[in-house]
Amino acid sequence: MYGALLGDMIGAPYEFDRGDKTKDFPLFVEASEFTDDSVMTIAVGKALIEALGKTGDQETVDRYIRAAVIHAMVVWGRRYPDAGYGGRFSRWLRSPCPKPYNSWGNGSAMRVSAVGWLYDTVAYTRHVAALTAEVTHNHPEGIKGAEAVASAIFLARAGKSKAEIRDYMIGEFGYDLSQTCDEIRPTYRHVESCQETVPEAITAFMEGESFEDVIRTAVSLDGDCDTLTCIAGSIAEAFYGVPDDLKEECCKRLYPEMNAVLNRFDALRKPLLR
Repeated sequence: MYGALLGDMIGAPYEFDRGDKTKDFPLFVEASEFTDDSVMTIAVGKALIEALGKTGDQETVDRYIRAAVIHAMVVWGRRYPDAGYGGRFSRWLRSPCPKPYNSWGNGSAMRVSAVGWLYDTVAYTRHVAALTAEVTHNHPEGIKGAEAVASAIFLARAGKSKAEIRDYMIGEFGYDLSQTCDEIRPTYRHVESCQETVPEAITAFMEGESFEDVIRTAVSLDGDCDTLTCIAGSIAEAFYGVPDDLKEECCKRLYPEMNAVLNRFDALRKPLLR
């Protein structure tokens, strides 16, 4: 999950079109702090850790995963109420009985990174990604965004090339990845939908030449910068790994209870398959 968390932190100061559309910026500044993207990424990761090894038929396991994700997101969201949640999600967090609200927002895609590391097949990865999305973002685009990001992480972890990942994203999800970052950058602006965030994040990953370069490329697009970079960073981690110094910077900006989940996740996640 380091890639997602770092992308969130590094992108946060430039959210709402506050960047200069350049790759030349300090990676960490005073405002490089976690937002709702990190809180929900950790919440979903913790829920899925608790669900590992759950037995029963698939319907029973699915029901358990959904309940665990809802519970964890509510607990962590209420614990960090000022992390920057959107209005509809804030109401969901406060609801005595949270229900999905047909969102196609990019929140389903930014919190899904743990899914890409925990399972043995891309089919089951997509299945669980959909479960984590549909508890809030049950619109087809919201579910698709989560499945696409989790799949890209799985494929990168499995040693697939960028060309193979790109072909899968186009063939399975129908994303238009024909534009380069140079073509996207001039007119791209703050937008919070999956359909206008996930393809751009994938393109930033495709063009980046290292983990750090993916992060810089994503930030340079501007827009909903913390979420876009969170998504791009989550895929880049699976493809490139994360340098130790950046992991240390990440942990410095998290609370101990967050680092405890991160450490437990690292101990349980599946190793690289390549």
